[in-house]
Amino acid sequence: MIITPELLGYFPGVFSVDDSEVLFAKLTGNIAWRQESIIIFGRSVLTPRLTAWYGDAGAVYKYSGVSFDPLPWTDELLYIRAKTEELAGTTFNSVLINLYRDGSDSMGWHSDDEPELGRNPIIASVNLGEARRFDLRLKKDHHVKQQILLEGGSVLVMKGDLQHHWQHQVAKSAKIKNPRINLTFRTIKP
Repeated sequence: MIITPELLGYFPGVFSVDDSEVLFAKLTGNIAWRQESIIIFGRSVLTPRLTAWYGDAGAVYKYSGVSFDPLPWTDELLYIRAKTEELAGTTFNSVLINLYRDGSDSMGWHSDDEPELGRNPIIASVNLGEARRFDLRLKKDHHVKQQILLEGGSVLVMKGDLQHHWQHQVAKSAKIKNPRINLTFRTIKP
């Protein structure tokens, strides 16, 4: 099974280098970053990255045993959302923001398949700062893998039934010394 453009689109350079640098600096300083405790395999652990949840009132998100109430949109987030919605061809009511401080921060294998995202969610991932490798693997056969280098200023759009058949991760890397901000826009269903 291969990943087709109907399931995954990668768009480099959506945000210019200058725009990306300004947005990165503003988000680094203005976002209410937190390091959450989440439940993984029955154990409470700290997330290996900093996170924040923003969105429309009522766009509550739950994963790994934690419920997140959204903070109100900032001007920078509204700007990024508008460009991302145009590219993805949909509207989003929330965003999960991750700050990967260096290569020791990561996100393990998972699918974005929580019930509040709906059956075939569209998720747009905006990347600012250091490029990081994004790994995908087939759920039924972990030997079937694909990789994409997510460059600063790029947008990755996941859609269709991708979340049903594939998992993704941002692995640790000792080579990465600089930070990256990732914004995953999504629509929480009532």
